[in-house]
Amino acid sequence: MAEQMNIHIRGGRIIDPANNVDAIEDLYVSQGKIVAIGKAPEGFTADKTLNAENQVICPGLVDLSVRMREPGLEYKATLKSESAAAAAGGITTCCCPPDTSPIIDTPAMANLLAHRAAEIGLTHILPVAALTVGLAGETLSDMYSLHQAGCVAFSNAENPINNTMIMRRAMEYASSFDLLIILRANDPWLSEDGCMHEGEVSTRLGLAGISDAAETIIVARDLALIEQTGVRAHFARISSARAIDLIIQARERGLSVTADVAIHHLLLTDYDIGKFNTFCRVTPPLRSERDKDRLRAALASGHIQAICSDHQPHEKDAKLAAFSDAEPGISGLETLLTLGLKLVDEGVLNLPSLIASMSSGPAGLLAIDAGTLSVGSLADICVFDPDVEWLLDNTKLISKGHNTPFKHWPLKGRVTSTLNSGRIVYSDS
Repeated sequence: MAEQMNIHIRGGRIIDPANNVDAIEDLYVSQGKIVAIGKAPEGFTADKTLNAENQVICPGLVDLSVRMREPGLEYKATLKSESAAAAAGGITTCCCPPDTSPIIDTPAMANLLAHRAAEIGLTHILPVAALTVGLAGETLSDMYSLHQAGCVAFSNAENPINNTMIMRRAMEYASSFDLLIILRANDPWLSEDGCMHEGEVSTRLGLAGISDAAETIIVARDLALIEQTGVRAHFARISSARAIDLIIQARERGLSVTADVAIHHLLLTDYDIGKFNTFCRVTPPLRSERDKDRLRAALASGHIQAICSDHQPHEKDAKLAAFSDAEPGISGLETLLTLGLKLVDEGVLNLPSLIASMSSGPAGLLAIDAGTLSVGSLADICVFDPDVEWLLDNTKLISKGHNTPFKHWPLKGRVTSTLNSGRIVYSDS
């Protein structure tokens, strides 16, 4: 584990959306916490100084969906490898969905994950617990005990809850303790045989498509239950224009509902599948240009509160099958921030808004003490150079998963240092 030191981060542009700060200042860290911004506290002596001139100092990023693959799928990746990848991407907090093996449906599993993360010490890993036992969609998990064990939210991951009464009971249980439910909207019957967005491209390629109705039908159902139960609910990885429009309408009616989007849905469409590029096989599928543009607009207007990596590392063979048989998912921890900076370059967001969508936004949804550079807060910090240009070589990713459709893309902006609880856990020097 990296050593905890007195650290002076000098001359950077501090962007802290949680406190509406955007200024060139020095920042000081001691005993794992931020102790001052601007002027050094009395008696402060730096053990290490980081030169951040012409760079940005921002809160460590908070990623709402990260498959670490451990426990259960260590041949794909491990907690250690993916924690190192998160640190290289400036991500200091990762939410782990419950579909590990064993499933996170007991306090013991939640405690095991938290213990292993603390042992590695590179990033905070927050367990998201199963909404139903075994993710089977039949029996509610003991949500209160799981919350007491440190689970920040509840989800059934990719497994649908087809019984509407069970979903209602789950929402009522969560609402009674003010717990957050994370929903993945997908009708299993409409998407069962599909492997990409249903449209012109799927017809041309001869691949079974997944209509956006598979998403909107479940969004509509769940919104009706959210309105009835008053639960705090969050829709994960929304991919279609029709779905986000339903969520915006619900928010305008006063429902406590939020949403996030995966970074690749803001940059890619079904046309990027080209000639059966399996690196573009994801769930939910890459959709149309219209959907991408609508998601961007919803993000810019604040109706989408967070951008996640939806990190799903795979071994090489997982992407070598035919497109319909290839395993879905992208390795995205190390590219989340730099791909987000493309949205700034294209005028979709300004830089503080982008940083908010990856730090204070998701932290606020989870009601955790993260995503801020407030004096006294934990020193989870990302320092990045917004102007450095580089070419993505997927074989050099720290993650064990090299499955990215962005390989060979020219990118701009790169993390230079990451601090986790006041420890330097990544440095490019």
